[in-house]
Amino acid sequence: QAQPVESGGGLVQPGGSLTLSCEISARTFGSYTLGWFRQSPGKEREFVAAIRGRLGGGYTYYADSVKGRFTISRDNAKNTAYLRMNGLKPEDTAVYYCAAGTGVILSNIRNGAAYSSWGQGTQVTVSS
Repeated sequence: QAQPVESGGGLVQPGGSLTLSCEISARTFGSYTLGWFRQSPGKEREFVAAIRGRLGGGYTYYADSVKGRFTISRDNAKNTAYLRMNGLKPEDTAVYYCAAGTGVILSNIRNGAAYSSWGQGTQVTVSS
């Protein structure tokens, strides 16, 4: 089973940028739908962004709160997904999780329950 491993979190000032990476050792990496979710203390986990696999055309989806600021991408040759975060705000502070799933239908792409594999998470803190 694919096991995502996140990296790239850290402390950044408001308005700054970070790029998170998610590496998955899976022969069929290209077929996975990949998602980024986040959770901050006292709040429920929330959807951030997702990208479909080859059969899904690689389409991308975003939460309204990050649209225009965050960009999800993938490099199938490197078995890695990325989340480029620009214009970071204090409210973006959270643990960010990478998730992978197969057979994720479009109506469930924002639902964490649709993803079968999760990473351990990486902390992103936006503060001056």
